Amino acid sequence: MSELTFEQMLEESLKTIHTGEVIEGTIIDVKPDEAILNIGYKSDGILTRNEYTNEPNVDLTTLLNPGDKMEVKVLKVNDGEGQVLLTYKRLAADRGNKRIEEAFNNREVLTAKVTQVLDGGLSVVVDEVRIFIPASLVSDVYEKDLNKYAGQDIEFVISEYNPKRRRYIGDRKQLIVAKKAEMQKELFARISVGDVVEGTVKNVTDFGAFIDLGGVDGLLHISEMSWGRVENPKKVFKVGETLKVLIKDIDGTKVALSLKFDDSNPWKNAATKYAVGREVTGKVARMTDFGAFIELEPGIDALLHVSQIAKEHIEKPSDVLTVGQEVTAKVVDFNEEGKKISLSIKALLVPETRETSSEEVKEDDSDVVSVDIDAVIAKQEAEDAE
Repeated sequence: MSELTFEQMLEESLKTIHTGEVIEGTIIDVKPDEAILNIGYKSDGILTRNEYTNEPNVDLTTLLNPGDKMEVKVLKVNDGEGQVLLTYKRLAADRGNKRIEEAFNNREVLTAKVTQVLDGGLSVVVDEVRIFIPASLVSDVYEKDLNKYAGQDIEFVISEYNPKRRRYIGDRKQLIVAKKAEMQKELFARISVGDVVEGTVKNVTDFGAFIDLGGVDGLLHISEMSWGRVENPKKVFKVGETLKVLIKDIDGTKVALSLKFDDSNPWKNAATKYAVGREVTGKVARMTDFGAFIELEPGIDALLHVSQIAKEHIEKPSDVLTVGQEVTAKVVDFNEEGKKISLSIKALLVPETRETSSEEVKEDDSDVVSVDIDAVIAKQEAEDAE
């Protein structure tokens, strides 16, 4: 019986390997674009950068170290030059597929970093498996620019799992919807009409501002922004601003808000400050053909009818007045319930050349207030509404 040569004995002592087999190897050398592994075979294994990760231009010397052990999959036993080609990313992808399948079946919430922002959505990687999150499933609202998510860790669930087509779809939207529903439930359980709560300005429009109360967006209508007159909400509020607001009304999931707090209501002491007969000063806020509205203070406008501007006949207020002009007039009517005040400049122009009896003064005042204040203000409110 012939004796085996040393080379033959050495070869028999080495294990055999097969394509597709998972083996453990020890790193013996690392270069930027490849690593050499001792896999207990007659040839060392080669692990290229492209077979280690999907990330482009990665320097393997920053990720792998000589002496480290790692599991790899045999990609090719002989590459034509006697070398064994190995892959790590495909092994990781195989295991990642199982991980994704389990997450899909269990409705597990996954967390991953956004690696790419695409035209139609976001791309994330979980255990070397690429998952696509369509733009329509990124949020519960339309997202015009998805670039803000680049590099961010986001949570999602797997809504579609199709390994044959390598189709893995993530859904972030349903998590946001579910979270908001829970927050909404908690919010309505603790708030009621009359409460003062804190919120964040989410959006500002021409008619009002939407305030995020934490699960519910409340509407702060332009008419509730101030006791005074607000012309343009966008000049008053900024998105992201924090506000303390009053809950004025709750109708189902709709919440109406207000900044007209009772302690700052200018009408609280108006009956004394603007009693009939008092002389007051204010600025012309706006004009119509039938009169001018005088702002006595923020939140209190009084009507100066065209017939009460001067002793002589005037066609329209703009003939003698300008917006912003300061005028002094006499209060000739005060309606606390309707929050309406009527002024007269003419009443201050009564000649004082003779003493006037109380009956004459009363008769003169009755002429001054002969205007139907409710009618003209109703007309102005109707015009403002249009």
